[in-house]
Amino acid sequence: MSLWTSLEPASATVDPGGSTSVRLRVRNTGDVVDEYRFESVGPLAPWTVVEPPSLRLYPGTTGTVELTFAPPRTPDATAGPNPYAVRITPTEHPEATTVPEGNLTITPFTEVRAELVPPTVKGRFRGKPRLAVDNLGNTPLTASLSGSDHGDHLSYDIHPGNVRIEPGRAAFVKTTLKPKQIAWFGSKEDRPYTLAVQRSGVPSLDVPGTYVQRSFLPRWLAAFLSVFLALAIALVMLWIAYKPQTRTAATELTQEAGLSTLAPSASASPEALKAPSAEAVVPEVPTETESADAAGAGAGAGGGDSGSSEQKETKAPEDTAATAVQQRAADEPDKQHICYRVYTPEEGWTDPVCDGQIAGTPGSGTALMAANIAVSGTNGTSGAAYVHDSASTNGEGYWPDPWSNAADGADNYVGSTDADAPKMLGFTINVDAGKDTVCQSGYTHDAAGWLALACDKPGDALDLTYAGTHDNESWIEAVKLTV
Repeated sequence: MSLWTSLEPASATVDPGGSTSVRLRVRNTGDVVDEYRFESVGPLAPWTVVEPPSLRLYPGTTGTVELTFAPPRTPDATAGPNPYAVRITPTEHPEATTVPEGNLTITPFTEVRAELVPPTVKGRFRGKPRLAVDNLGNTPLTASLSGSDHGDHLSYDIHPGNVRIEPGRAAFVKTTLKPKQIAWFGSKEDRPYTLAVQRSGVPSLDVPGTYVQRSFLPRWLAAFLSVFLALAIALVMLWIAYKPQTRTAATELTQEAGLSTLAPSASASPEALKAPSAEAVVPEVPTETESADAAGAGAGAGGGDSGSSEQKETKAPEDTAATAVQQRAADEPDKQHICYRVYTPEEGWTDPVCDGQIAGTPGSGTALMAANIAVSGTNGTSGAAYVHDSASTNGEGYWPDPWSNAADGADNYVGSTDADAPKMLGFTINVDAGKDTVCQSGYTHDAAGWLALACDKPGDALDLTYAGTHDNESWIEAVKLTV
């Protein structure tokens, strides 16, 4: 070894957004003039500057290099001890490379940002804003959440009530606002409120919002009903006060004409002298039911099968993954396609998406219970769900059902939409083994977020790919699929 090194000091401390320096002393202990090149290595290398980058030393002489560390004030600058190293390469003897190591402690800092989405919600009985909480510090964030308003007009249902957020990550909190009193009539009312993010030992972070409470009946409808009721009462009173009197004028007309009753002639029969009855002079009018029956019978006799046609209300077909993939195949018949949708208890089935689009809500904490998949141009698909196991002893889920299969353009379902169905931790899928490839990426709860893109390998013994994890606490929230 023809080189001696010393870091002064070997350990240093720096604040994120600031800088600190460490001196590296180098001595040429060889017997020839040599030039030494310096290069920072390790996780702190992007934030390290070595000045000068090289030294030329005569035998027995010592040179000094200054290392300047400037970590940014971001979550990437992890709080706590962080090792660093400098690679020293001699030009004359590159095989004698030396890597002295030191330790840099980055101090912790906390920075939290919270935002209501949307800041203003409207409703008659409830509003459902979401609170996004971002941890911009370099240490994990633990906080509780609460709601308040002036006048105590609203009640708050916040889920979850406590959050733990890793540095550089965000959490979405669902909030349901309910007015304590329903406004039956009148104009809308603005109800300002505040959601507080409370951390231990520091003042709370207050996020203001507005709930616009609408009346059950709009003002114009209340005015219309009032006017209509007043008119109805006035008409009834007028009818009672000025009710018309009716009487027959038949006797008076007879007296004025001087008519007298003549005796019947001897040749007239008693039947001929009888007055015609009401049944003889008033034609019988068929009822609406009889008319409709008669019209139906006539149409049946003259039109054959036309009499059996009836207007029936038909329900629109459900927009499934097969519906979407058939449309894609019709638009682009020379390409392969995969369409899919997911089911959650809160939202039900989502609209189908295709070819790498996101199905689900990443970062919402909402677990997927089932998935509906359909393909075109791959000779069908197969799949199975891996779900949460409440009786697990090893922290993992289980496979509840065998594989399900579907042909090209047909719906394939994994998981369950039952009310007591377990959460999906993931699912496995393949397409026509040995010919085509399907790729997936799943977003998992409390794990790594979006998992790396993974594809099946046609020809292998296990020709399939898996989206998700086996961890009971890391269910799947969203998925992307391509073929």
